[in-house]
Amino acid sequence: MTARRVIAPRIDFSALRHELELPDAFSAAAQQEAEAAARRTFDDRPDRTELEFVTIDPPTSKDLDQALLIERRDTGYRVYYAIADVAAFVEPGGALERDTWQRGQTVYLPDGKVPLHPPVLSEGAASLLPDQVRPAVLWAIDVDVEGNATGAEVQRARVRSRAKLDYESVQRDADQGRLHPSIALLPEVGKVLVARGLERGAVNLPLPEQEIEPDGDGWRLTLRAPVAVEEYNAQISLLTGMAAAKIMLAGGVGLLRTMPPAPAETVEALRLAAKALDVPWPENATPGQVISALDPGQPRAAALLDQAAEMMRGAGYTPFDGSPPEQPLHAAVAAPYAHVTAPLRRLADRYVTEVCLALHAGTAVPSWAREALPKLPEVMTRTDRVAGSAERSAVDLVEATLLQGRVGETFEAAVLDVDRAKHRADIAIDEPPVRARCEGDVLPLGERIAVRLTEADPGKRKVTFQEIGPQG
Repeated sequence: MTARRVIAPRIDFSALRHELELPDAFSAAAQQEAEAAARRTFDDRPDRTELEFVTIDPPTSKDLDQALLIERRDTGYRVYYAIADVAAFVEPGGALERDTWQRGQTVYLPDGKVPLHPPVLSEGAASLLPDQVRPAVLWAIDVDVEGNATGAEVQRARVRSRAKLDYESVQRDADQGRLHPSIALLPEVGKVLVARGLERGAVNLPLPEQEIEPDGDGWRLTLRAPVAVEEYNAQISLLTGMAAAKIMLAGGVGLLRTMPPAPAETVEALRLAAKALDVPWPENATPGQVISALDPGQPRAAALLDQAAEMMRGAGYTPFDGSPPEQPLHAAVAAPYAHVTAPLRRLADRYVTEVCLALHAGTAVPSWAREALPKLPEVMTRTDRVAGSAERSAVDLVEATLLQGRVGETFEAAVLDVDRAKHRADIAIDEPPVRARCEGDVLPLGERIAVRLTEADPGKRKVTFQEIGPQG
């Protein structure tokens, strides 16, 4: 079998940008508005710079949406979550707002992102960079020892982050018992929130992510499994999104992120797949509890995770004004939920945040925010497709480039999903970490097999293998 570290030559992603019709610049008027907004001061809002926030993001990120501080209380915990106050910089009805509606969200490509907002804001004046006083929307959420939110407040404030941390270093600090004091309770609170979510019926797929990284003059593809603190940090965002949904449902107006519960036949199919793969499914265990116990590095577990993705379909945005939606739940969260924690990178969060601020304060929801709610689902759905296509197409291109010239070589692969009617399967090879289509008649789900590369075409962004036989 072939196993070696492979570097792809430098790839020009400009054709992909053109294909997806991604904008290459903001309009002159929007850029001017952003530069003027970046000079604004916010001395009139409450000063909460005494709160010692920190941010946790990928090492190279500059568009920092969230800053976190967790304190222990007699009845549990208080979670302070500061969110970049993007609405403070974007004038309703202006050129910058129009540009952001065209973009919808930040799109990431290996050679650079296409940002939702001009960098003077997204990586400057609006970003929660360390040692800078910034306008923010400050959430304060009380959580009991069982992971239940017992109260939430939200207001505008001035805050100051003390440090920009990254996931890997935070995980190392957690493992060594030396976490920054502001997030020393994150693992404790994160575990409590995870457990409470599983009790509700929440589902999280711990899938390793294919990431494209620069390597000298080329690119390499890596498979990165999320570290524990990433899940704990994500739980804080989920906690905040659930608090926002609760405020909006009580106030009778808002925009929820929804996903219908999986049909009973889909859950039953997952149970049957678990049985076929010899993956334990304890009596009365929910799908989320079974999935949380899996090791994605094991072929059988990886195959079941692939099957579980069938449960996570139908996500969308649901606006309401007057009456709550008939189906308010996000099935993966197992509760009503809203997007409010990434306004630098996602358009909808700006408007949902304004609704929450007004409802919590007992004031009228701004007309510009209220009128946007029914229009946002189409924009977010459209740009979700663009962002997803950009990510998938970039990985496909790098995979094909990495394997170009190796047609005829054999590899060891794990079988993740099988379509027996079409005599093909989805497989994953280890190095480079490529996922691709494999043709064949003997494709045992969750097993390792030998495969031969039959096609690697960067022009088509396509990689295909042929099954040879059982591994070994």
